[in-house]
Amino acid sequence: MPGTDRWACREQIDGGAEIERAGGRAVAIGADVSVADEVTRLFEQVRGALGPVQILVNNAGIGVILDLDEVTEAVFDETITANLKSAFLCTRAALPDMRAAGWGRIVNMSSAAARGGGIVGVHYNASKAGLEGLTRGYATRLAREGITVNAVAPGPIDTDMAEPLKRSGVADRIPVGRMGTAAEVGDAVLAVVRNGFITGQTLAINGGSALI
Repeated sequence: MPGTDRWACREQIDGGAEIERAGGRAVAIGADVSVADEVTRLFEQVRGALGPVQILVNNAGIGVILDLDEVTEAVFDETITANLKSAFLCTRAALPDMRAAGWGRIVNMSSAAARGGGIVGVHYNASKAGLEGLTRGYATRLAREGITVNAVAPGPIDTDMAEPLKRSGVADRIPVGRMGTAAEVGDAVLAVVRNGFITGQTLAINGGSALI
């Protein structure tokens, strides 16, 4: 979004340099957002570098493709921690700034797997369905404070993480005939950030996959 400073953590560290080259202002900070103390440190560093946090995109996530009987308790716990607990911790850390300003935007990165079976596994389904529940719960409680909370739920997106999907020929089963792009997901995030009358919603970005 023009005029908005950006920060990112862990795997997106290289993205900060790209934003700077494009004329923006960015800071990249390494942190494990599933650990409360690291989230506290992360937000302290962000505030020191860029000021109060008023837009938060919870985009941390993992999704190892496993058959039903391959999902262990450890895998389930790790997935819930990375995909769901991290969003709770970051939201909790960002809320004081948003409440002080009387304005805030929170966008949680969900998935088509939140409402369908998908191919990743039940651990991933549960984590993303939980994230959409978290989205609606926060939206209901924060709307009167000028803070909107929404989710964006991509279908198959052409990224490195989606290599198994690409090999499976998933694009042939999408009505528009191709996988989505990261830029299209970014456009969806911007759409809900810009609109103060949208809250508690999940915006599906799936090329019409829900129609079949």
